Amino acid sequence: MGNRLLAGNMADGTALIKTDPLLKPYTAQLRERFAHYQRFKAEIEKTGGILGEISQGHRYFGFNRGEHESETGIWYREWAPGAESLALTGNFNGWSRHANPMSVDDWGVWHLFLSDKDYADRLTHGSGVKVHVVSTIGGLDRIPAYIQRVVQEGDADFTGQYWEPTYPYQWQHQPPRFDINTEGLRIYEAHIGMAQEAEKVGTFVEFTQNILPRIADLGYNAVQLMAVKEHPYYASFGYHVSNFFAVSSRFGTPEELKELVDTAHGMGLLVIMDMVHSHAVKNLNEGLNRFDGTGHQYFHAGAKGYHGAWDSLCFDYSKYEVQRFLLSNVRYWLETYRFDGFRFDGVTSMLYSDHGLGREFTGYADYFDSKVELDAIAYLMLANEVVHAVNPDAISIAEDMSGMPGLARPTEEGGLGFDYRLTMGIPDYWIRLLKEKQDEDWHIGEIYGMLRNRRVGEKHIAYVESHDQAIVGDKTLAMQLMDTELYTSMSVLTTSHLISRGIALHKLIRLLTFSLGGDGYLNFMGNEFGHPEWIDFPRAGNNNSYWYARRQWSLVEDDTLRYKDLNAFDRAMQHLDATYRLLADANIQLLFIHEEAKQIAYARGGLVFAFNLHPTESVTDWRIPVPERADYRLVLNTDDTVYGGHGAVEGVHYPWQDVAMEGQAQSIQLYVPARSAQVLVSGHK
Repeated sequence: MGNRLLAGNMADGTALIKTDPLLKPYTAQLRERFAHYQRFKAEIEKTGGILGEISQGHRYFGFNRGEHESETGIWYREWAPGAESLALTGNFNGWSRHANPMSVDDWGVWHLFLSDKDYADRLTHGSGVKVHVVSTIGGLDRIPAYIQRVVQEGDADFTGQYWEPTYPYQWQHQPPRFDINTEGLRIYEAHIGMAQEAEKVGTFVEFTQNILPRIADLGYNAVQLMAVKEHPYYASFGYHVSNFFAVSSRFGTPEELKELVDTAHGMGLLVIMDMVHSHAVKNLNEGLNRFDGTGHQYFHAGAKGYHGAWDSLCFDYSKYEVQRFLLSNVRYWLETYRFDGFRFDGVTSMLYSDHGLGREFTGYADYFDSKVELDAIAYLMLANEVVHAVNPDAISIAEDMSGMPGLARPTEEGGLGFDYRLTMGIPDYWIRLLKEKQDEDWHIGEIYGMLRNRRVGEKHIAYVESHDQAIVGDKTLAMQLMDTELYTSMSVLTTSHLISRGIALHKLIRLLTFSLGGDGYLNFMGNEFGHPEWIDFPRAGNNNSYWYARRQWSLVEDDTLRYKDLNAFDRAMQHLDATYRLLADANIQLLFIHEEAKQIAYARGGLVFAFNLHPTESVTDWRIPVPERADYRLVLNTDDTVYGGHGAVEGVHYPWQDVAMEGQAQSIQLYVPARSAQVLVSGHK
C-alpha cells in the first residue's frame, strides 16, 4: 500500500511538516503526540508487539478451547479487577449462580476450566451463557465481554451463546486484489436491516441473494456494511454497540455473515465494516457499563466517561486491557470474517475532549490545543497498525469532520495511519447550496474550489450523501431537488419542469463530486436512483412502523418511472472509473471556466469533463482547450435519453483543431445542452 512509507530519519512525528509546512509552528506538539504513541507501543513490545498479546485477547478471554492438567476442554476468562466474585451460569448448569465459581489472578483476570469429560455434552454449540458478577453494585447476570454471539429474547432480555459450530464455514473465494495507488475505491454503503423492500428487518441471507448482485451490477468495487456488531436498539443505526465481538443476531448467524462476505468476494467486491470504537452503549444488562461494579473499568470515570450528545460511554484508551479489548476486536473481524477493512466511526469525538461539538476548526491551533486527546490519537495509530499488520491490503477510513492534519498519513511520519478520510464538508456544502440558492445563482468557481479543497498528500472519499443525509429530519438530494413531486410526477408519461430540473441536477452534482471530490466515492443504498423516502426506524413516534426503514427497489425496476434513468447514470459513472481509473489520478487540470455562462471544463484520468450548468442556455460550437492533439469521442453524456435526458446531442466524435486556447495548443468544439455535461476521451485512449 503506497501510502505506508517509512519517513526516513524523521521518526519523531515531524515528517508531516515536509508535506505541510504550515505545521512547523506545531513541531513540539507533533513530537509530543508521537512520543505518547511510542510510550504505548513500548509497553506493547514487552508482550510480543502489535501482533502479540495485545491483539489476541479474543483467543485468551471469553470462551476458547484448550487444555488443563492434560485434559481438553473450554477455558472461560474475564477481566473484572473490581469484582468480588464471578460465576459462569447457563443452560449447562441449570442457570445456577453457584455451581461454577471462577478464580482470579493478581491482574484481575477471572478464569474457569470446563473439561470435556464433564461438560462436552452440556456446554454445546448454542448453549445460553451469562456470568454472574458480584460487586459493589450487587449481584448481576452479565453478558461475557468477549462473547461472539448474543440473542435477544423480549425487549430487554439478552443472552450470550457459546458458539462452536460442528461444521465451520468453508470459505470459497479469495478477497479481490485492490491497489490503493492505481484504483479508485467506489463504496456502496448499506444497512442490512433496511436493505429489503418488505416492512421488516432484512437478513444477511436476503442481502446476499438480493442486494449484492445489484451492487456488483452498478460497478461499485466495495460494499460498506453498517450495524454489524450487536446493538440493543435497532434505531441507533448500530452505533450503540453492546457486544463488540458478536454479530447482530437480528440479521442472522455468524455463518450467514461469512457467506455474505465470501459471496461478495466472489463478485469482486471488497467488504468494509463500520468499526465503532468511539463509544459504547451505557446499558447494564447487555453492555460493558460497570461490568466489575466500578465506573472506571473500560470507560473513563465521571463526566469524562459520558458522552452527553450520544447518551453513551467513552473508552479509556490509556489502559492496557482496554487497548487489548479494542485492538483484538480489530484483528478478530479481519481474521474471523475476512473483512477487507473498516470505516472508523466518530473519530472526531475521540480526538477531542469536547468531542468537537460546536467547533468550527478554523485554524491549525484547534488541532493542537488542550482539548486534544493524546490517548485516543495513540490508540488510533495502534489500531491502524493492527489493520495493516494483519492484512497489508486492508483499508482504513476515518470519519472525521475536524480535518486533523496527518489523519491519513503513515504513523511513521507522525500521522494516524488511515488510508482515507471522508470529505464530510462536501455533502454539507451541497445541502446548504440547494437550500440557499437557485442553480442560476451558483458560483462555478466556488463549487470547483470546494470540491478540490482537501489536504495534500492524504486520500479522500467523496460523497454527495451518506446515510447521515437521508435520516428523518433531513432530506435526500432527490427530495431537496424535487420535493413531493417525487411521489406524483416521476412517470415517463408526465411532464414536469421540477422533475426535469431535479434529474438533471442530481446527475450533475454526482458527476462533479465523483470526478473532483477525492480519490474514492461513496453512496448510500438507494440514493443512486433518487430514493424518495428518508430513513426512520420503527419507534413509538411512528407507531413502530417499518415503512421508512426499507428500500423501495420496485421503483427502479418499473420502466414507467424515471428512477431507472438515475440508476443507469450511476452505473455509467461507476464504470467510467472502472474503465479509465480516473479516481486514482491525483492530477486534475482546470481547462476552462466561465462564470457568467456557467461553464467549466477540466481533465482527469485522461478524460475531459465539460459542464454547462446554465439553466436555460445551451451552448453550440463551444470551444474548449484539450490536453492532446487528437480527436475526442463522447463516452458519457448526462443528456442521453437512457439517463433521463432530452437526447439533444447527436455527434459522438470531436476532431481536434489547431487553435490554441487557455495555454493549450489545440482545442475542440462541441454542443452541450443546458444543465448537462459530457465526458470525452481522446482517440489515443
